[in-house]
Amino acid sequence: MLPLYDSLRTHRIPLINWALIALNGLVFFYELGLTESGLNGFIETWGLVPIHLTANAGNLEAWLNVFTAMFIHGGWVHILSNMWVLFIFGDNVENRMGGTNYLFFYLLSGVAAALLQAFLLPTSSIPMVGASGAIAGVLGAYMLLFPQARVVSLVPIFFIFTTIELPAVIFLLLWFGIQLLSGFLTMGGAVGSGIAWWAHIGGFLFGILTVFFFTQRRTIRTW
Repeated sequence: MLPLYDSLRTHRIPLINWALIALNGLVFFYELGLTESGLNGFIETWGLVPIHLTANAGNLEAWLNVFTAMFIHGGWVHILSNMWVLFIFGDNVENRMGGTNYLFFYLLSGVAAALLQAFLLPTSSIPMVGASGAIAGVLGAYMLLFPQARVVSLVPIFFIFTTIELPAVIFLLLWFGIQLLSGFLTMGGAVGSGIAWWAHIGGFLFGILTVFFFTQRRTIRTW
């Protein structure tokens, strides 16, 4: 299911969300200017390789890559799908958290995502890149903050595409179920797709467990 839009509108400009999208875009356009060997070297240097992190946990550079990997993408489909989802869901979460809290929440979601993936696949030498884990945290937060919001998605049914509207809680639980099933299949030795499923799971769980620590309390007037 590809989300097209949600039913919520914000009256505050989501500056941090836009800045995150812009930064990811700038890094991607830098990647486009690299040769194939240069791009491979760039990903090896700044992507997160689980075995490097687990073997060098005391090395600051290894931890730096946890953050830099969030802003690197492996192709047009990768970045466009990630940024589109962030564009749809991130503005509302930022509106509830406030810009500074949202930025810390986003980055820490990415850290949690990377750590779970590295913990479960500690000997993997495949570089992890992409904003998916951090965005999964945003999705977890959105599910708890706006469970009744409506999400309109594009769904393929026997080679025909149609749209379906679901409550956010149903849409996001379905999404999480797919990630969980795919993650267990990967752990069970199924052929990998190159997707860090457990990073998605880790980010989402971090989002639902910590969202209310980052959410701004609304002012209540008493009479």
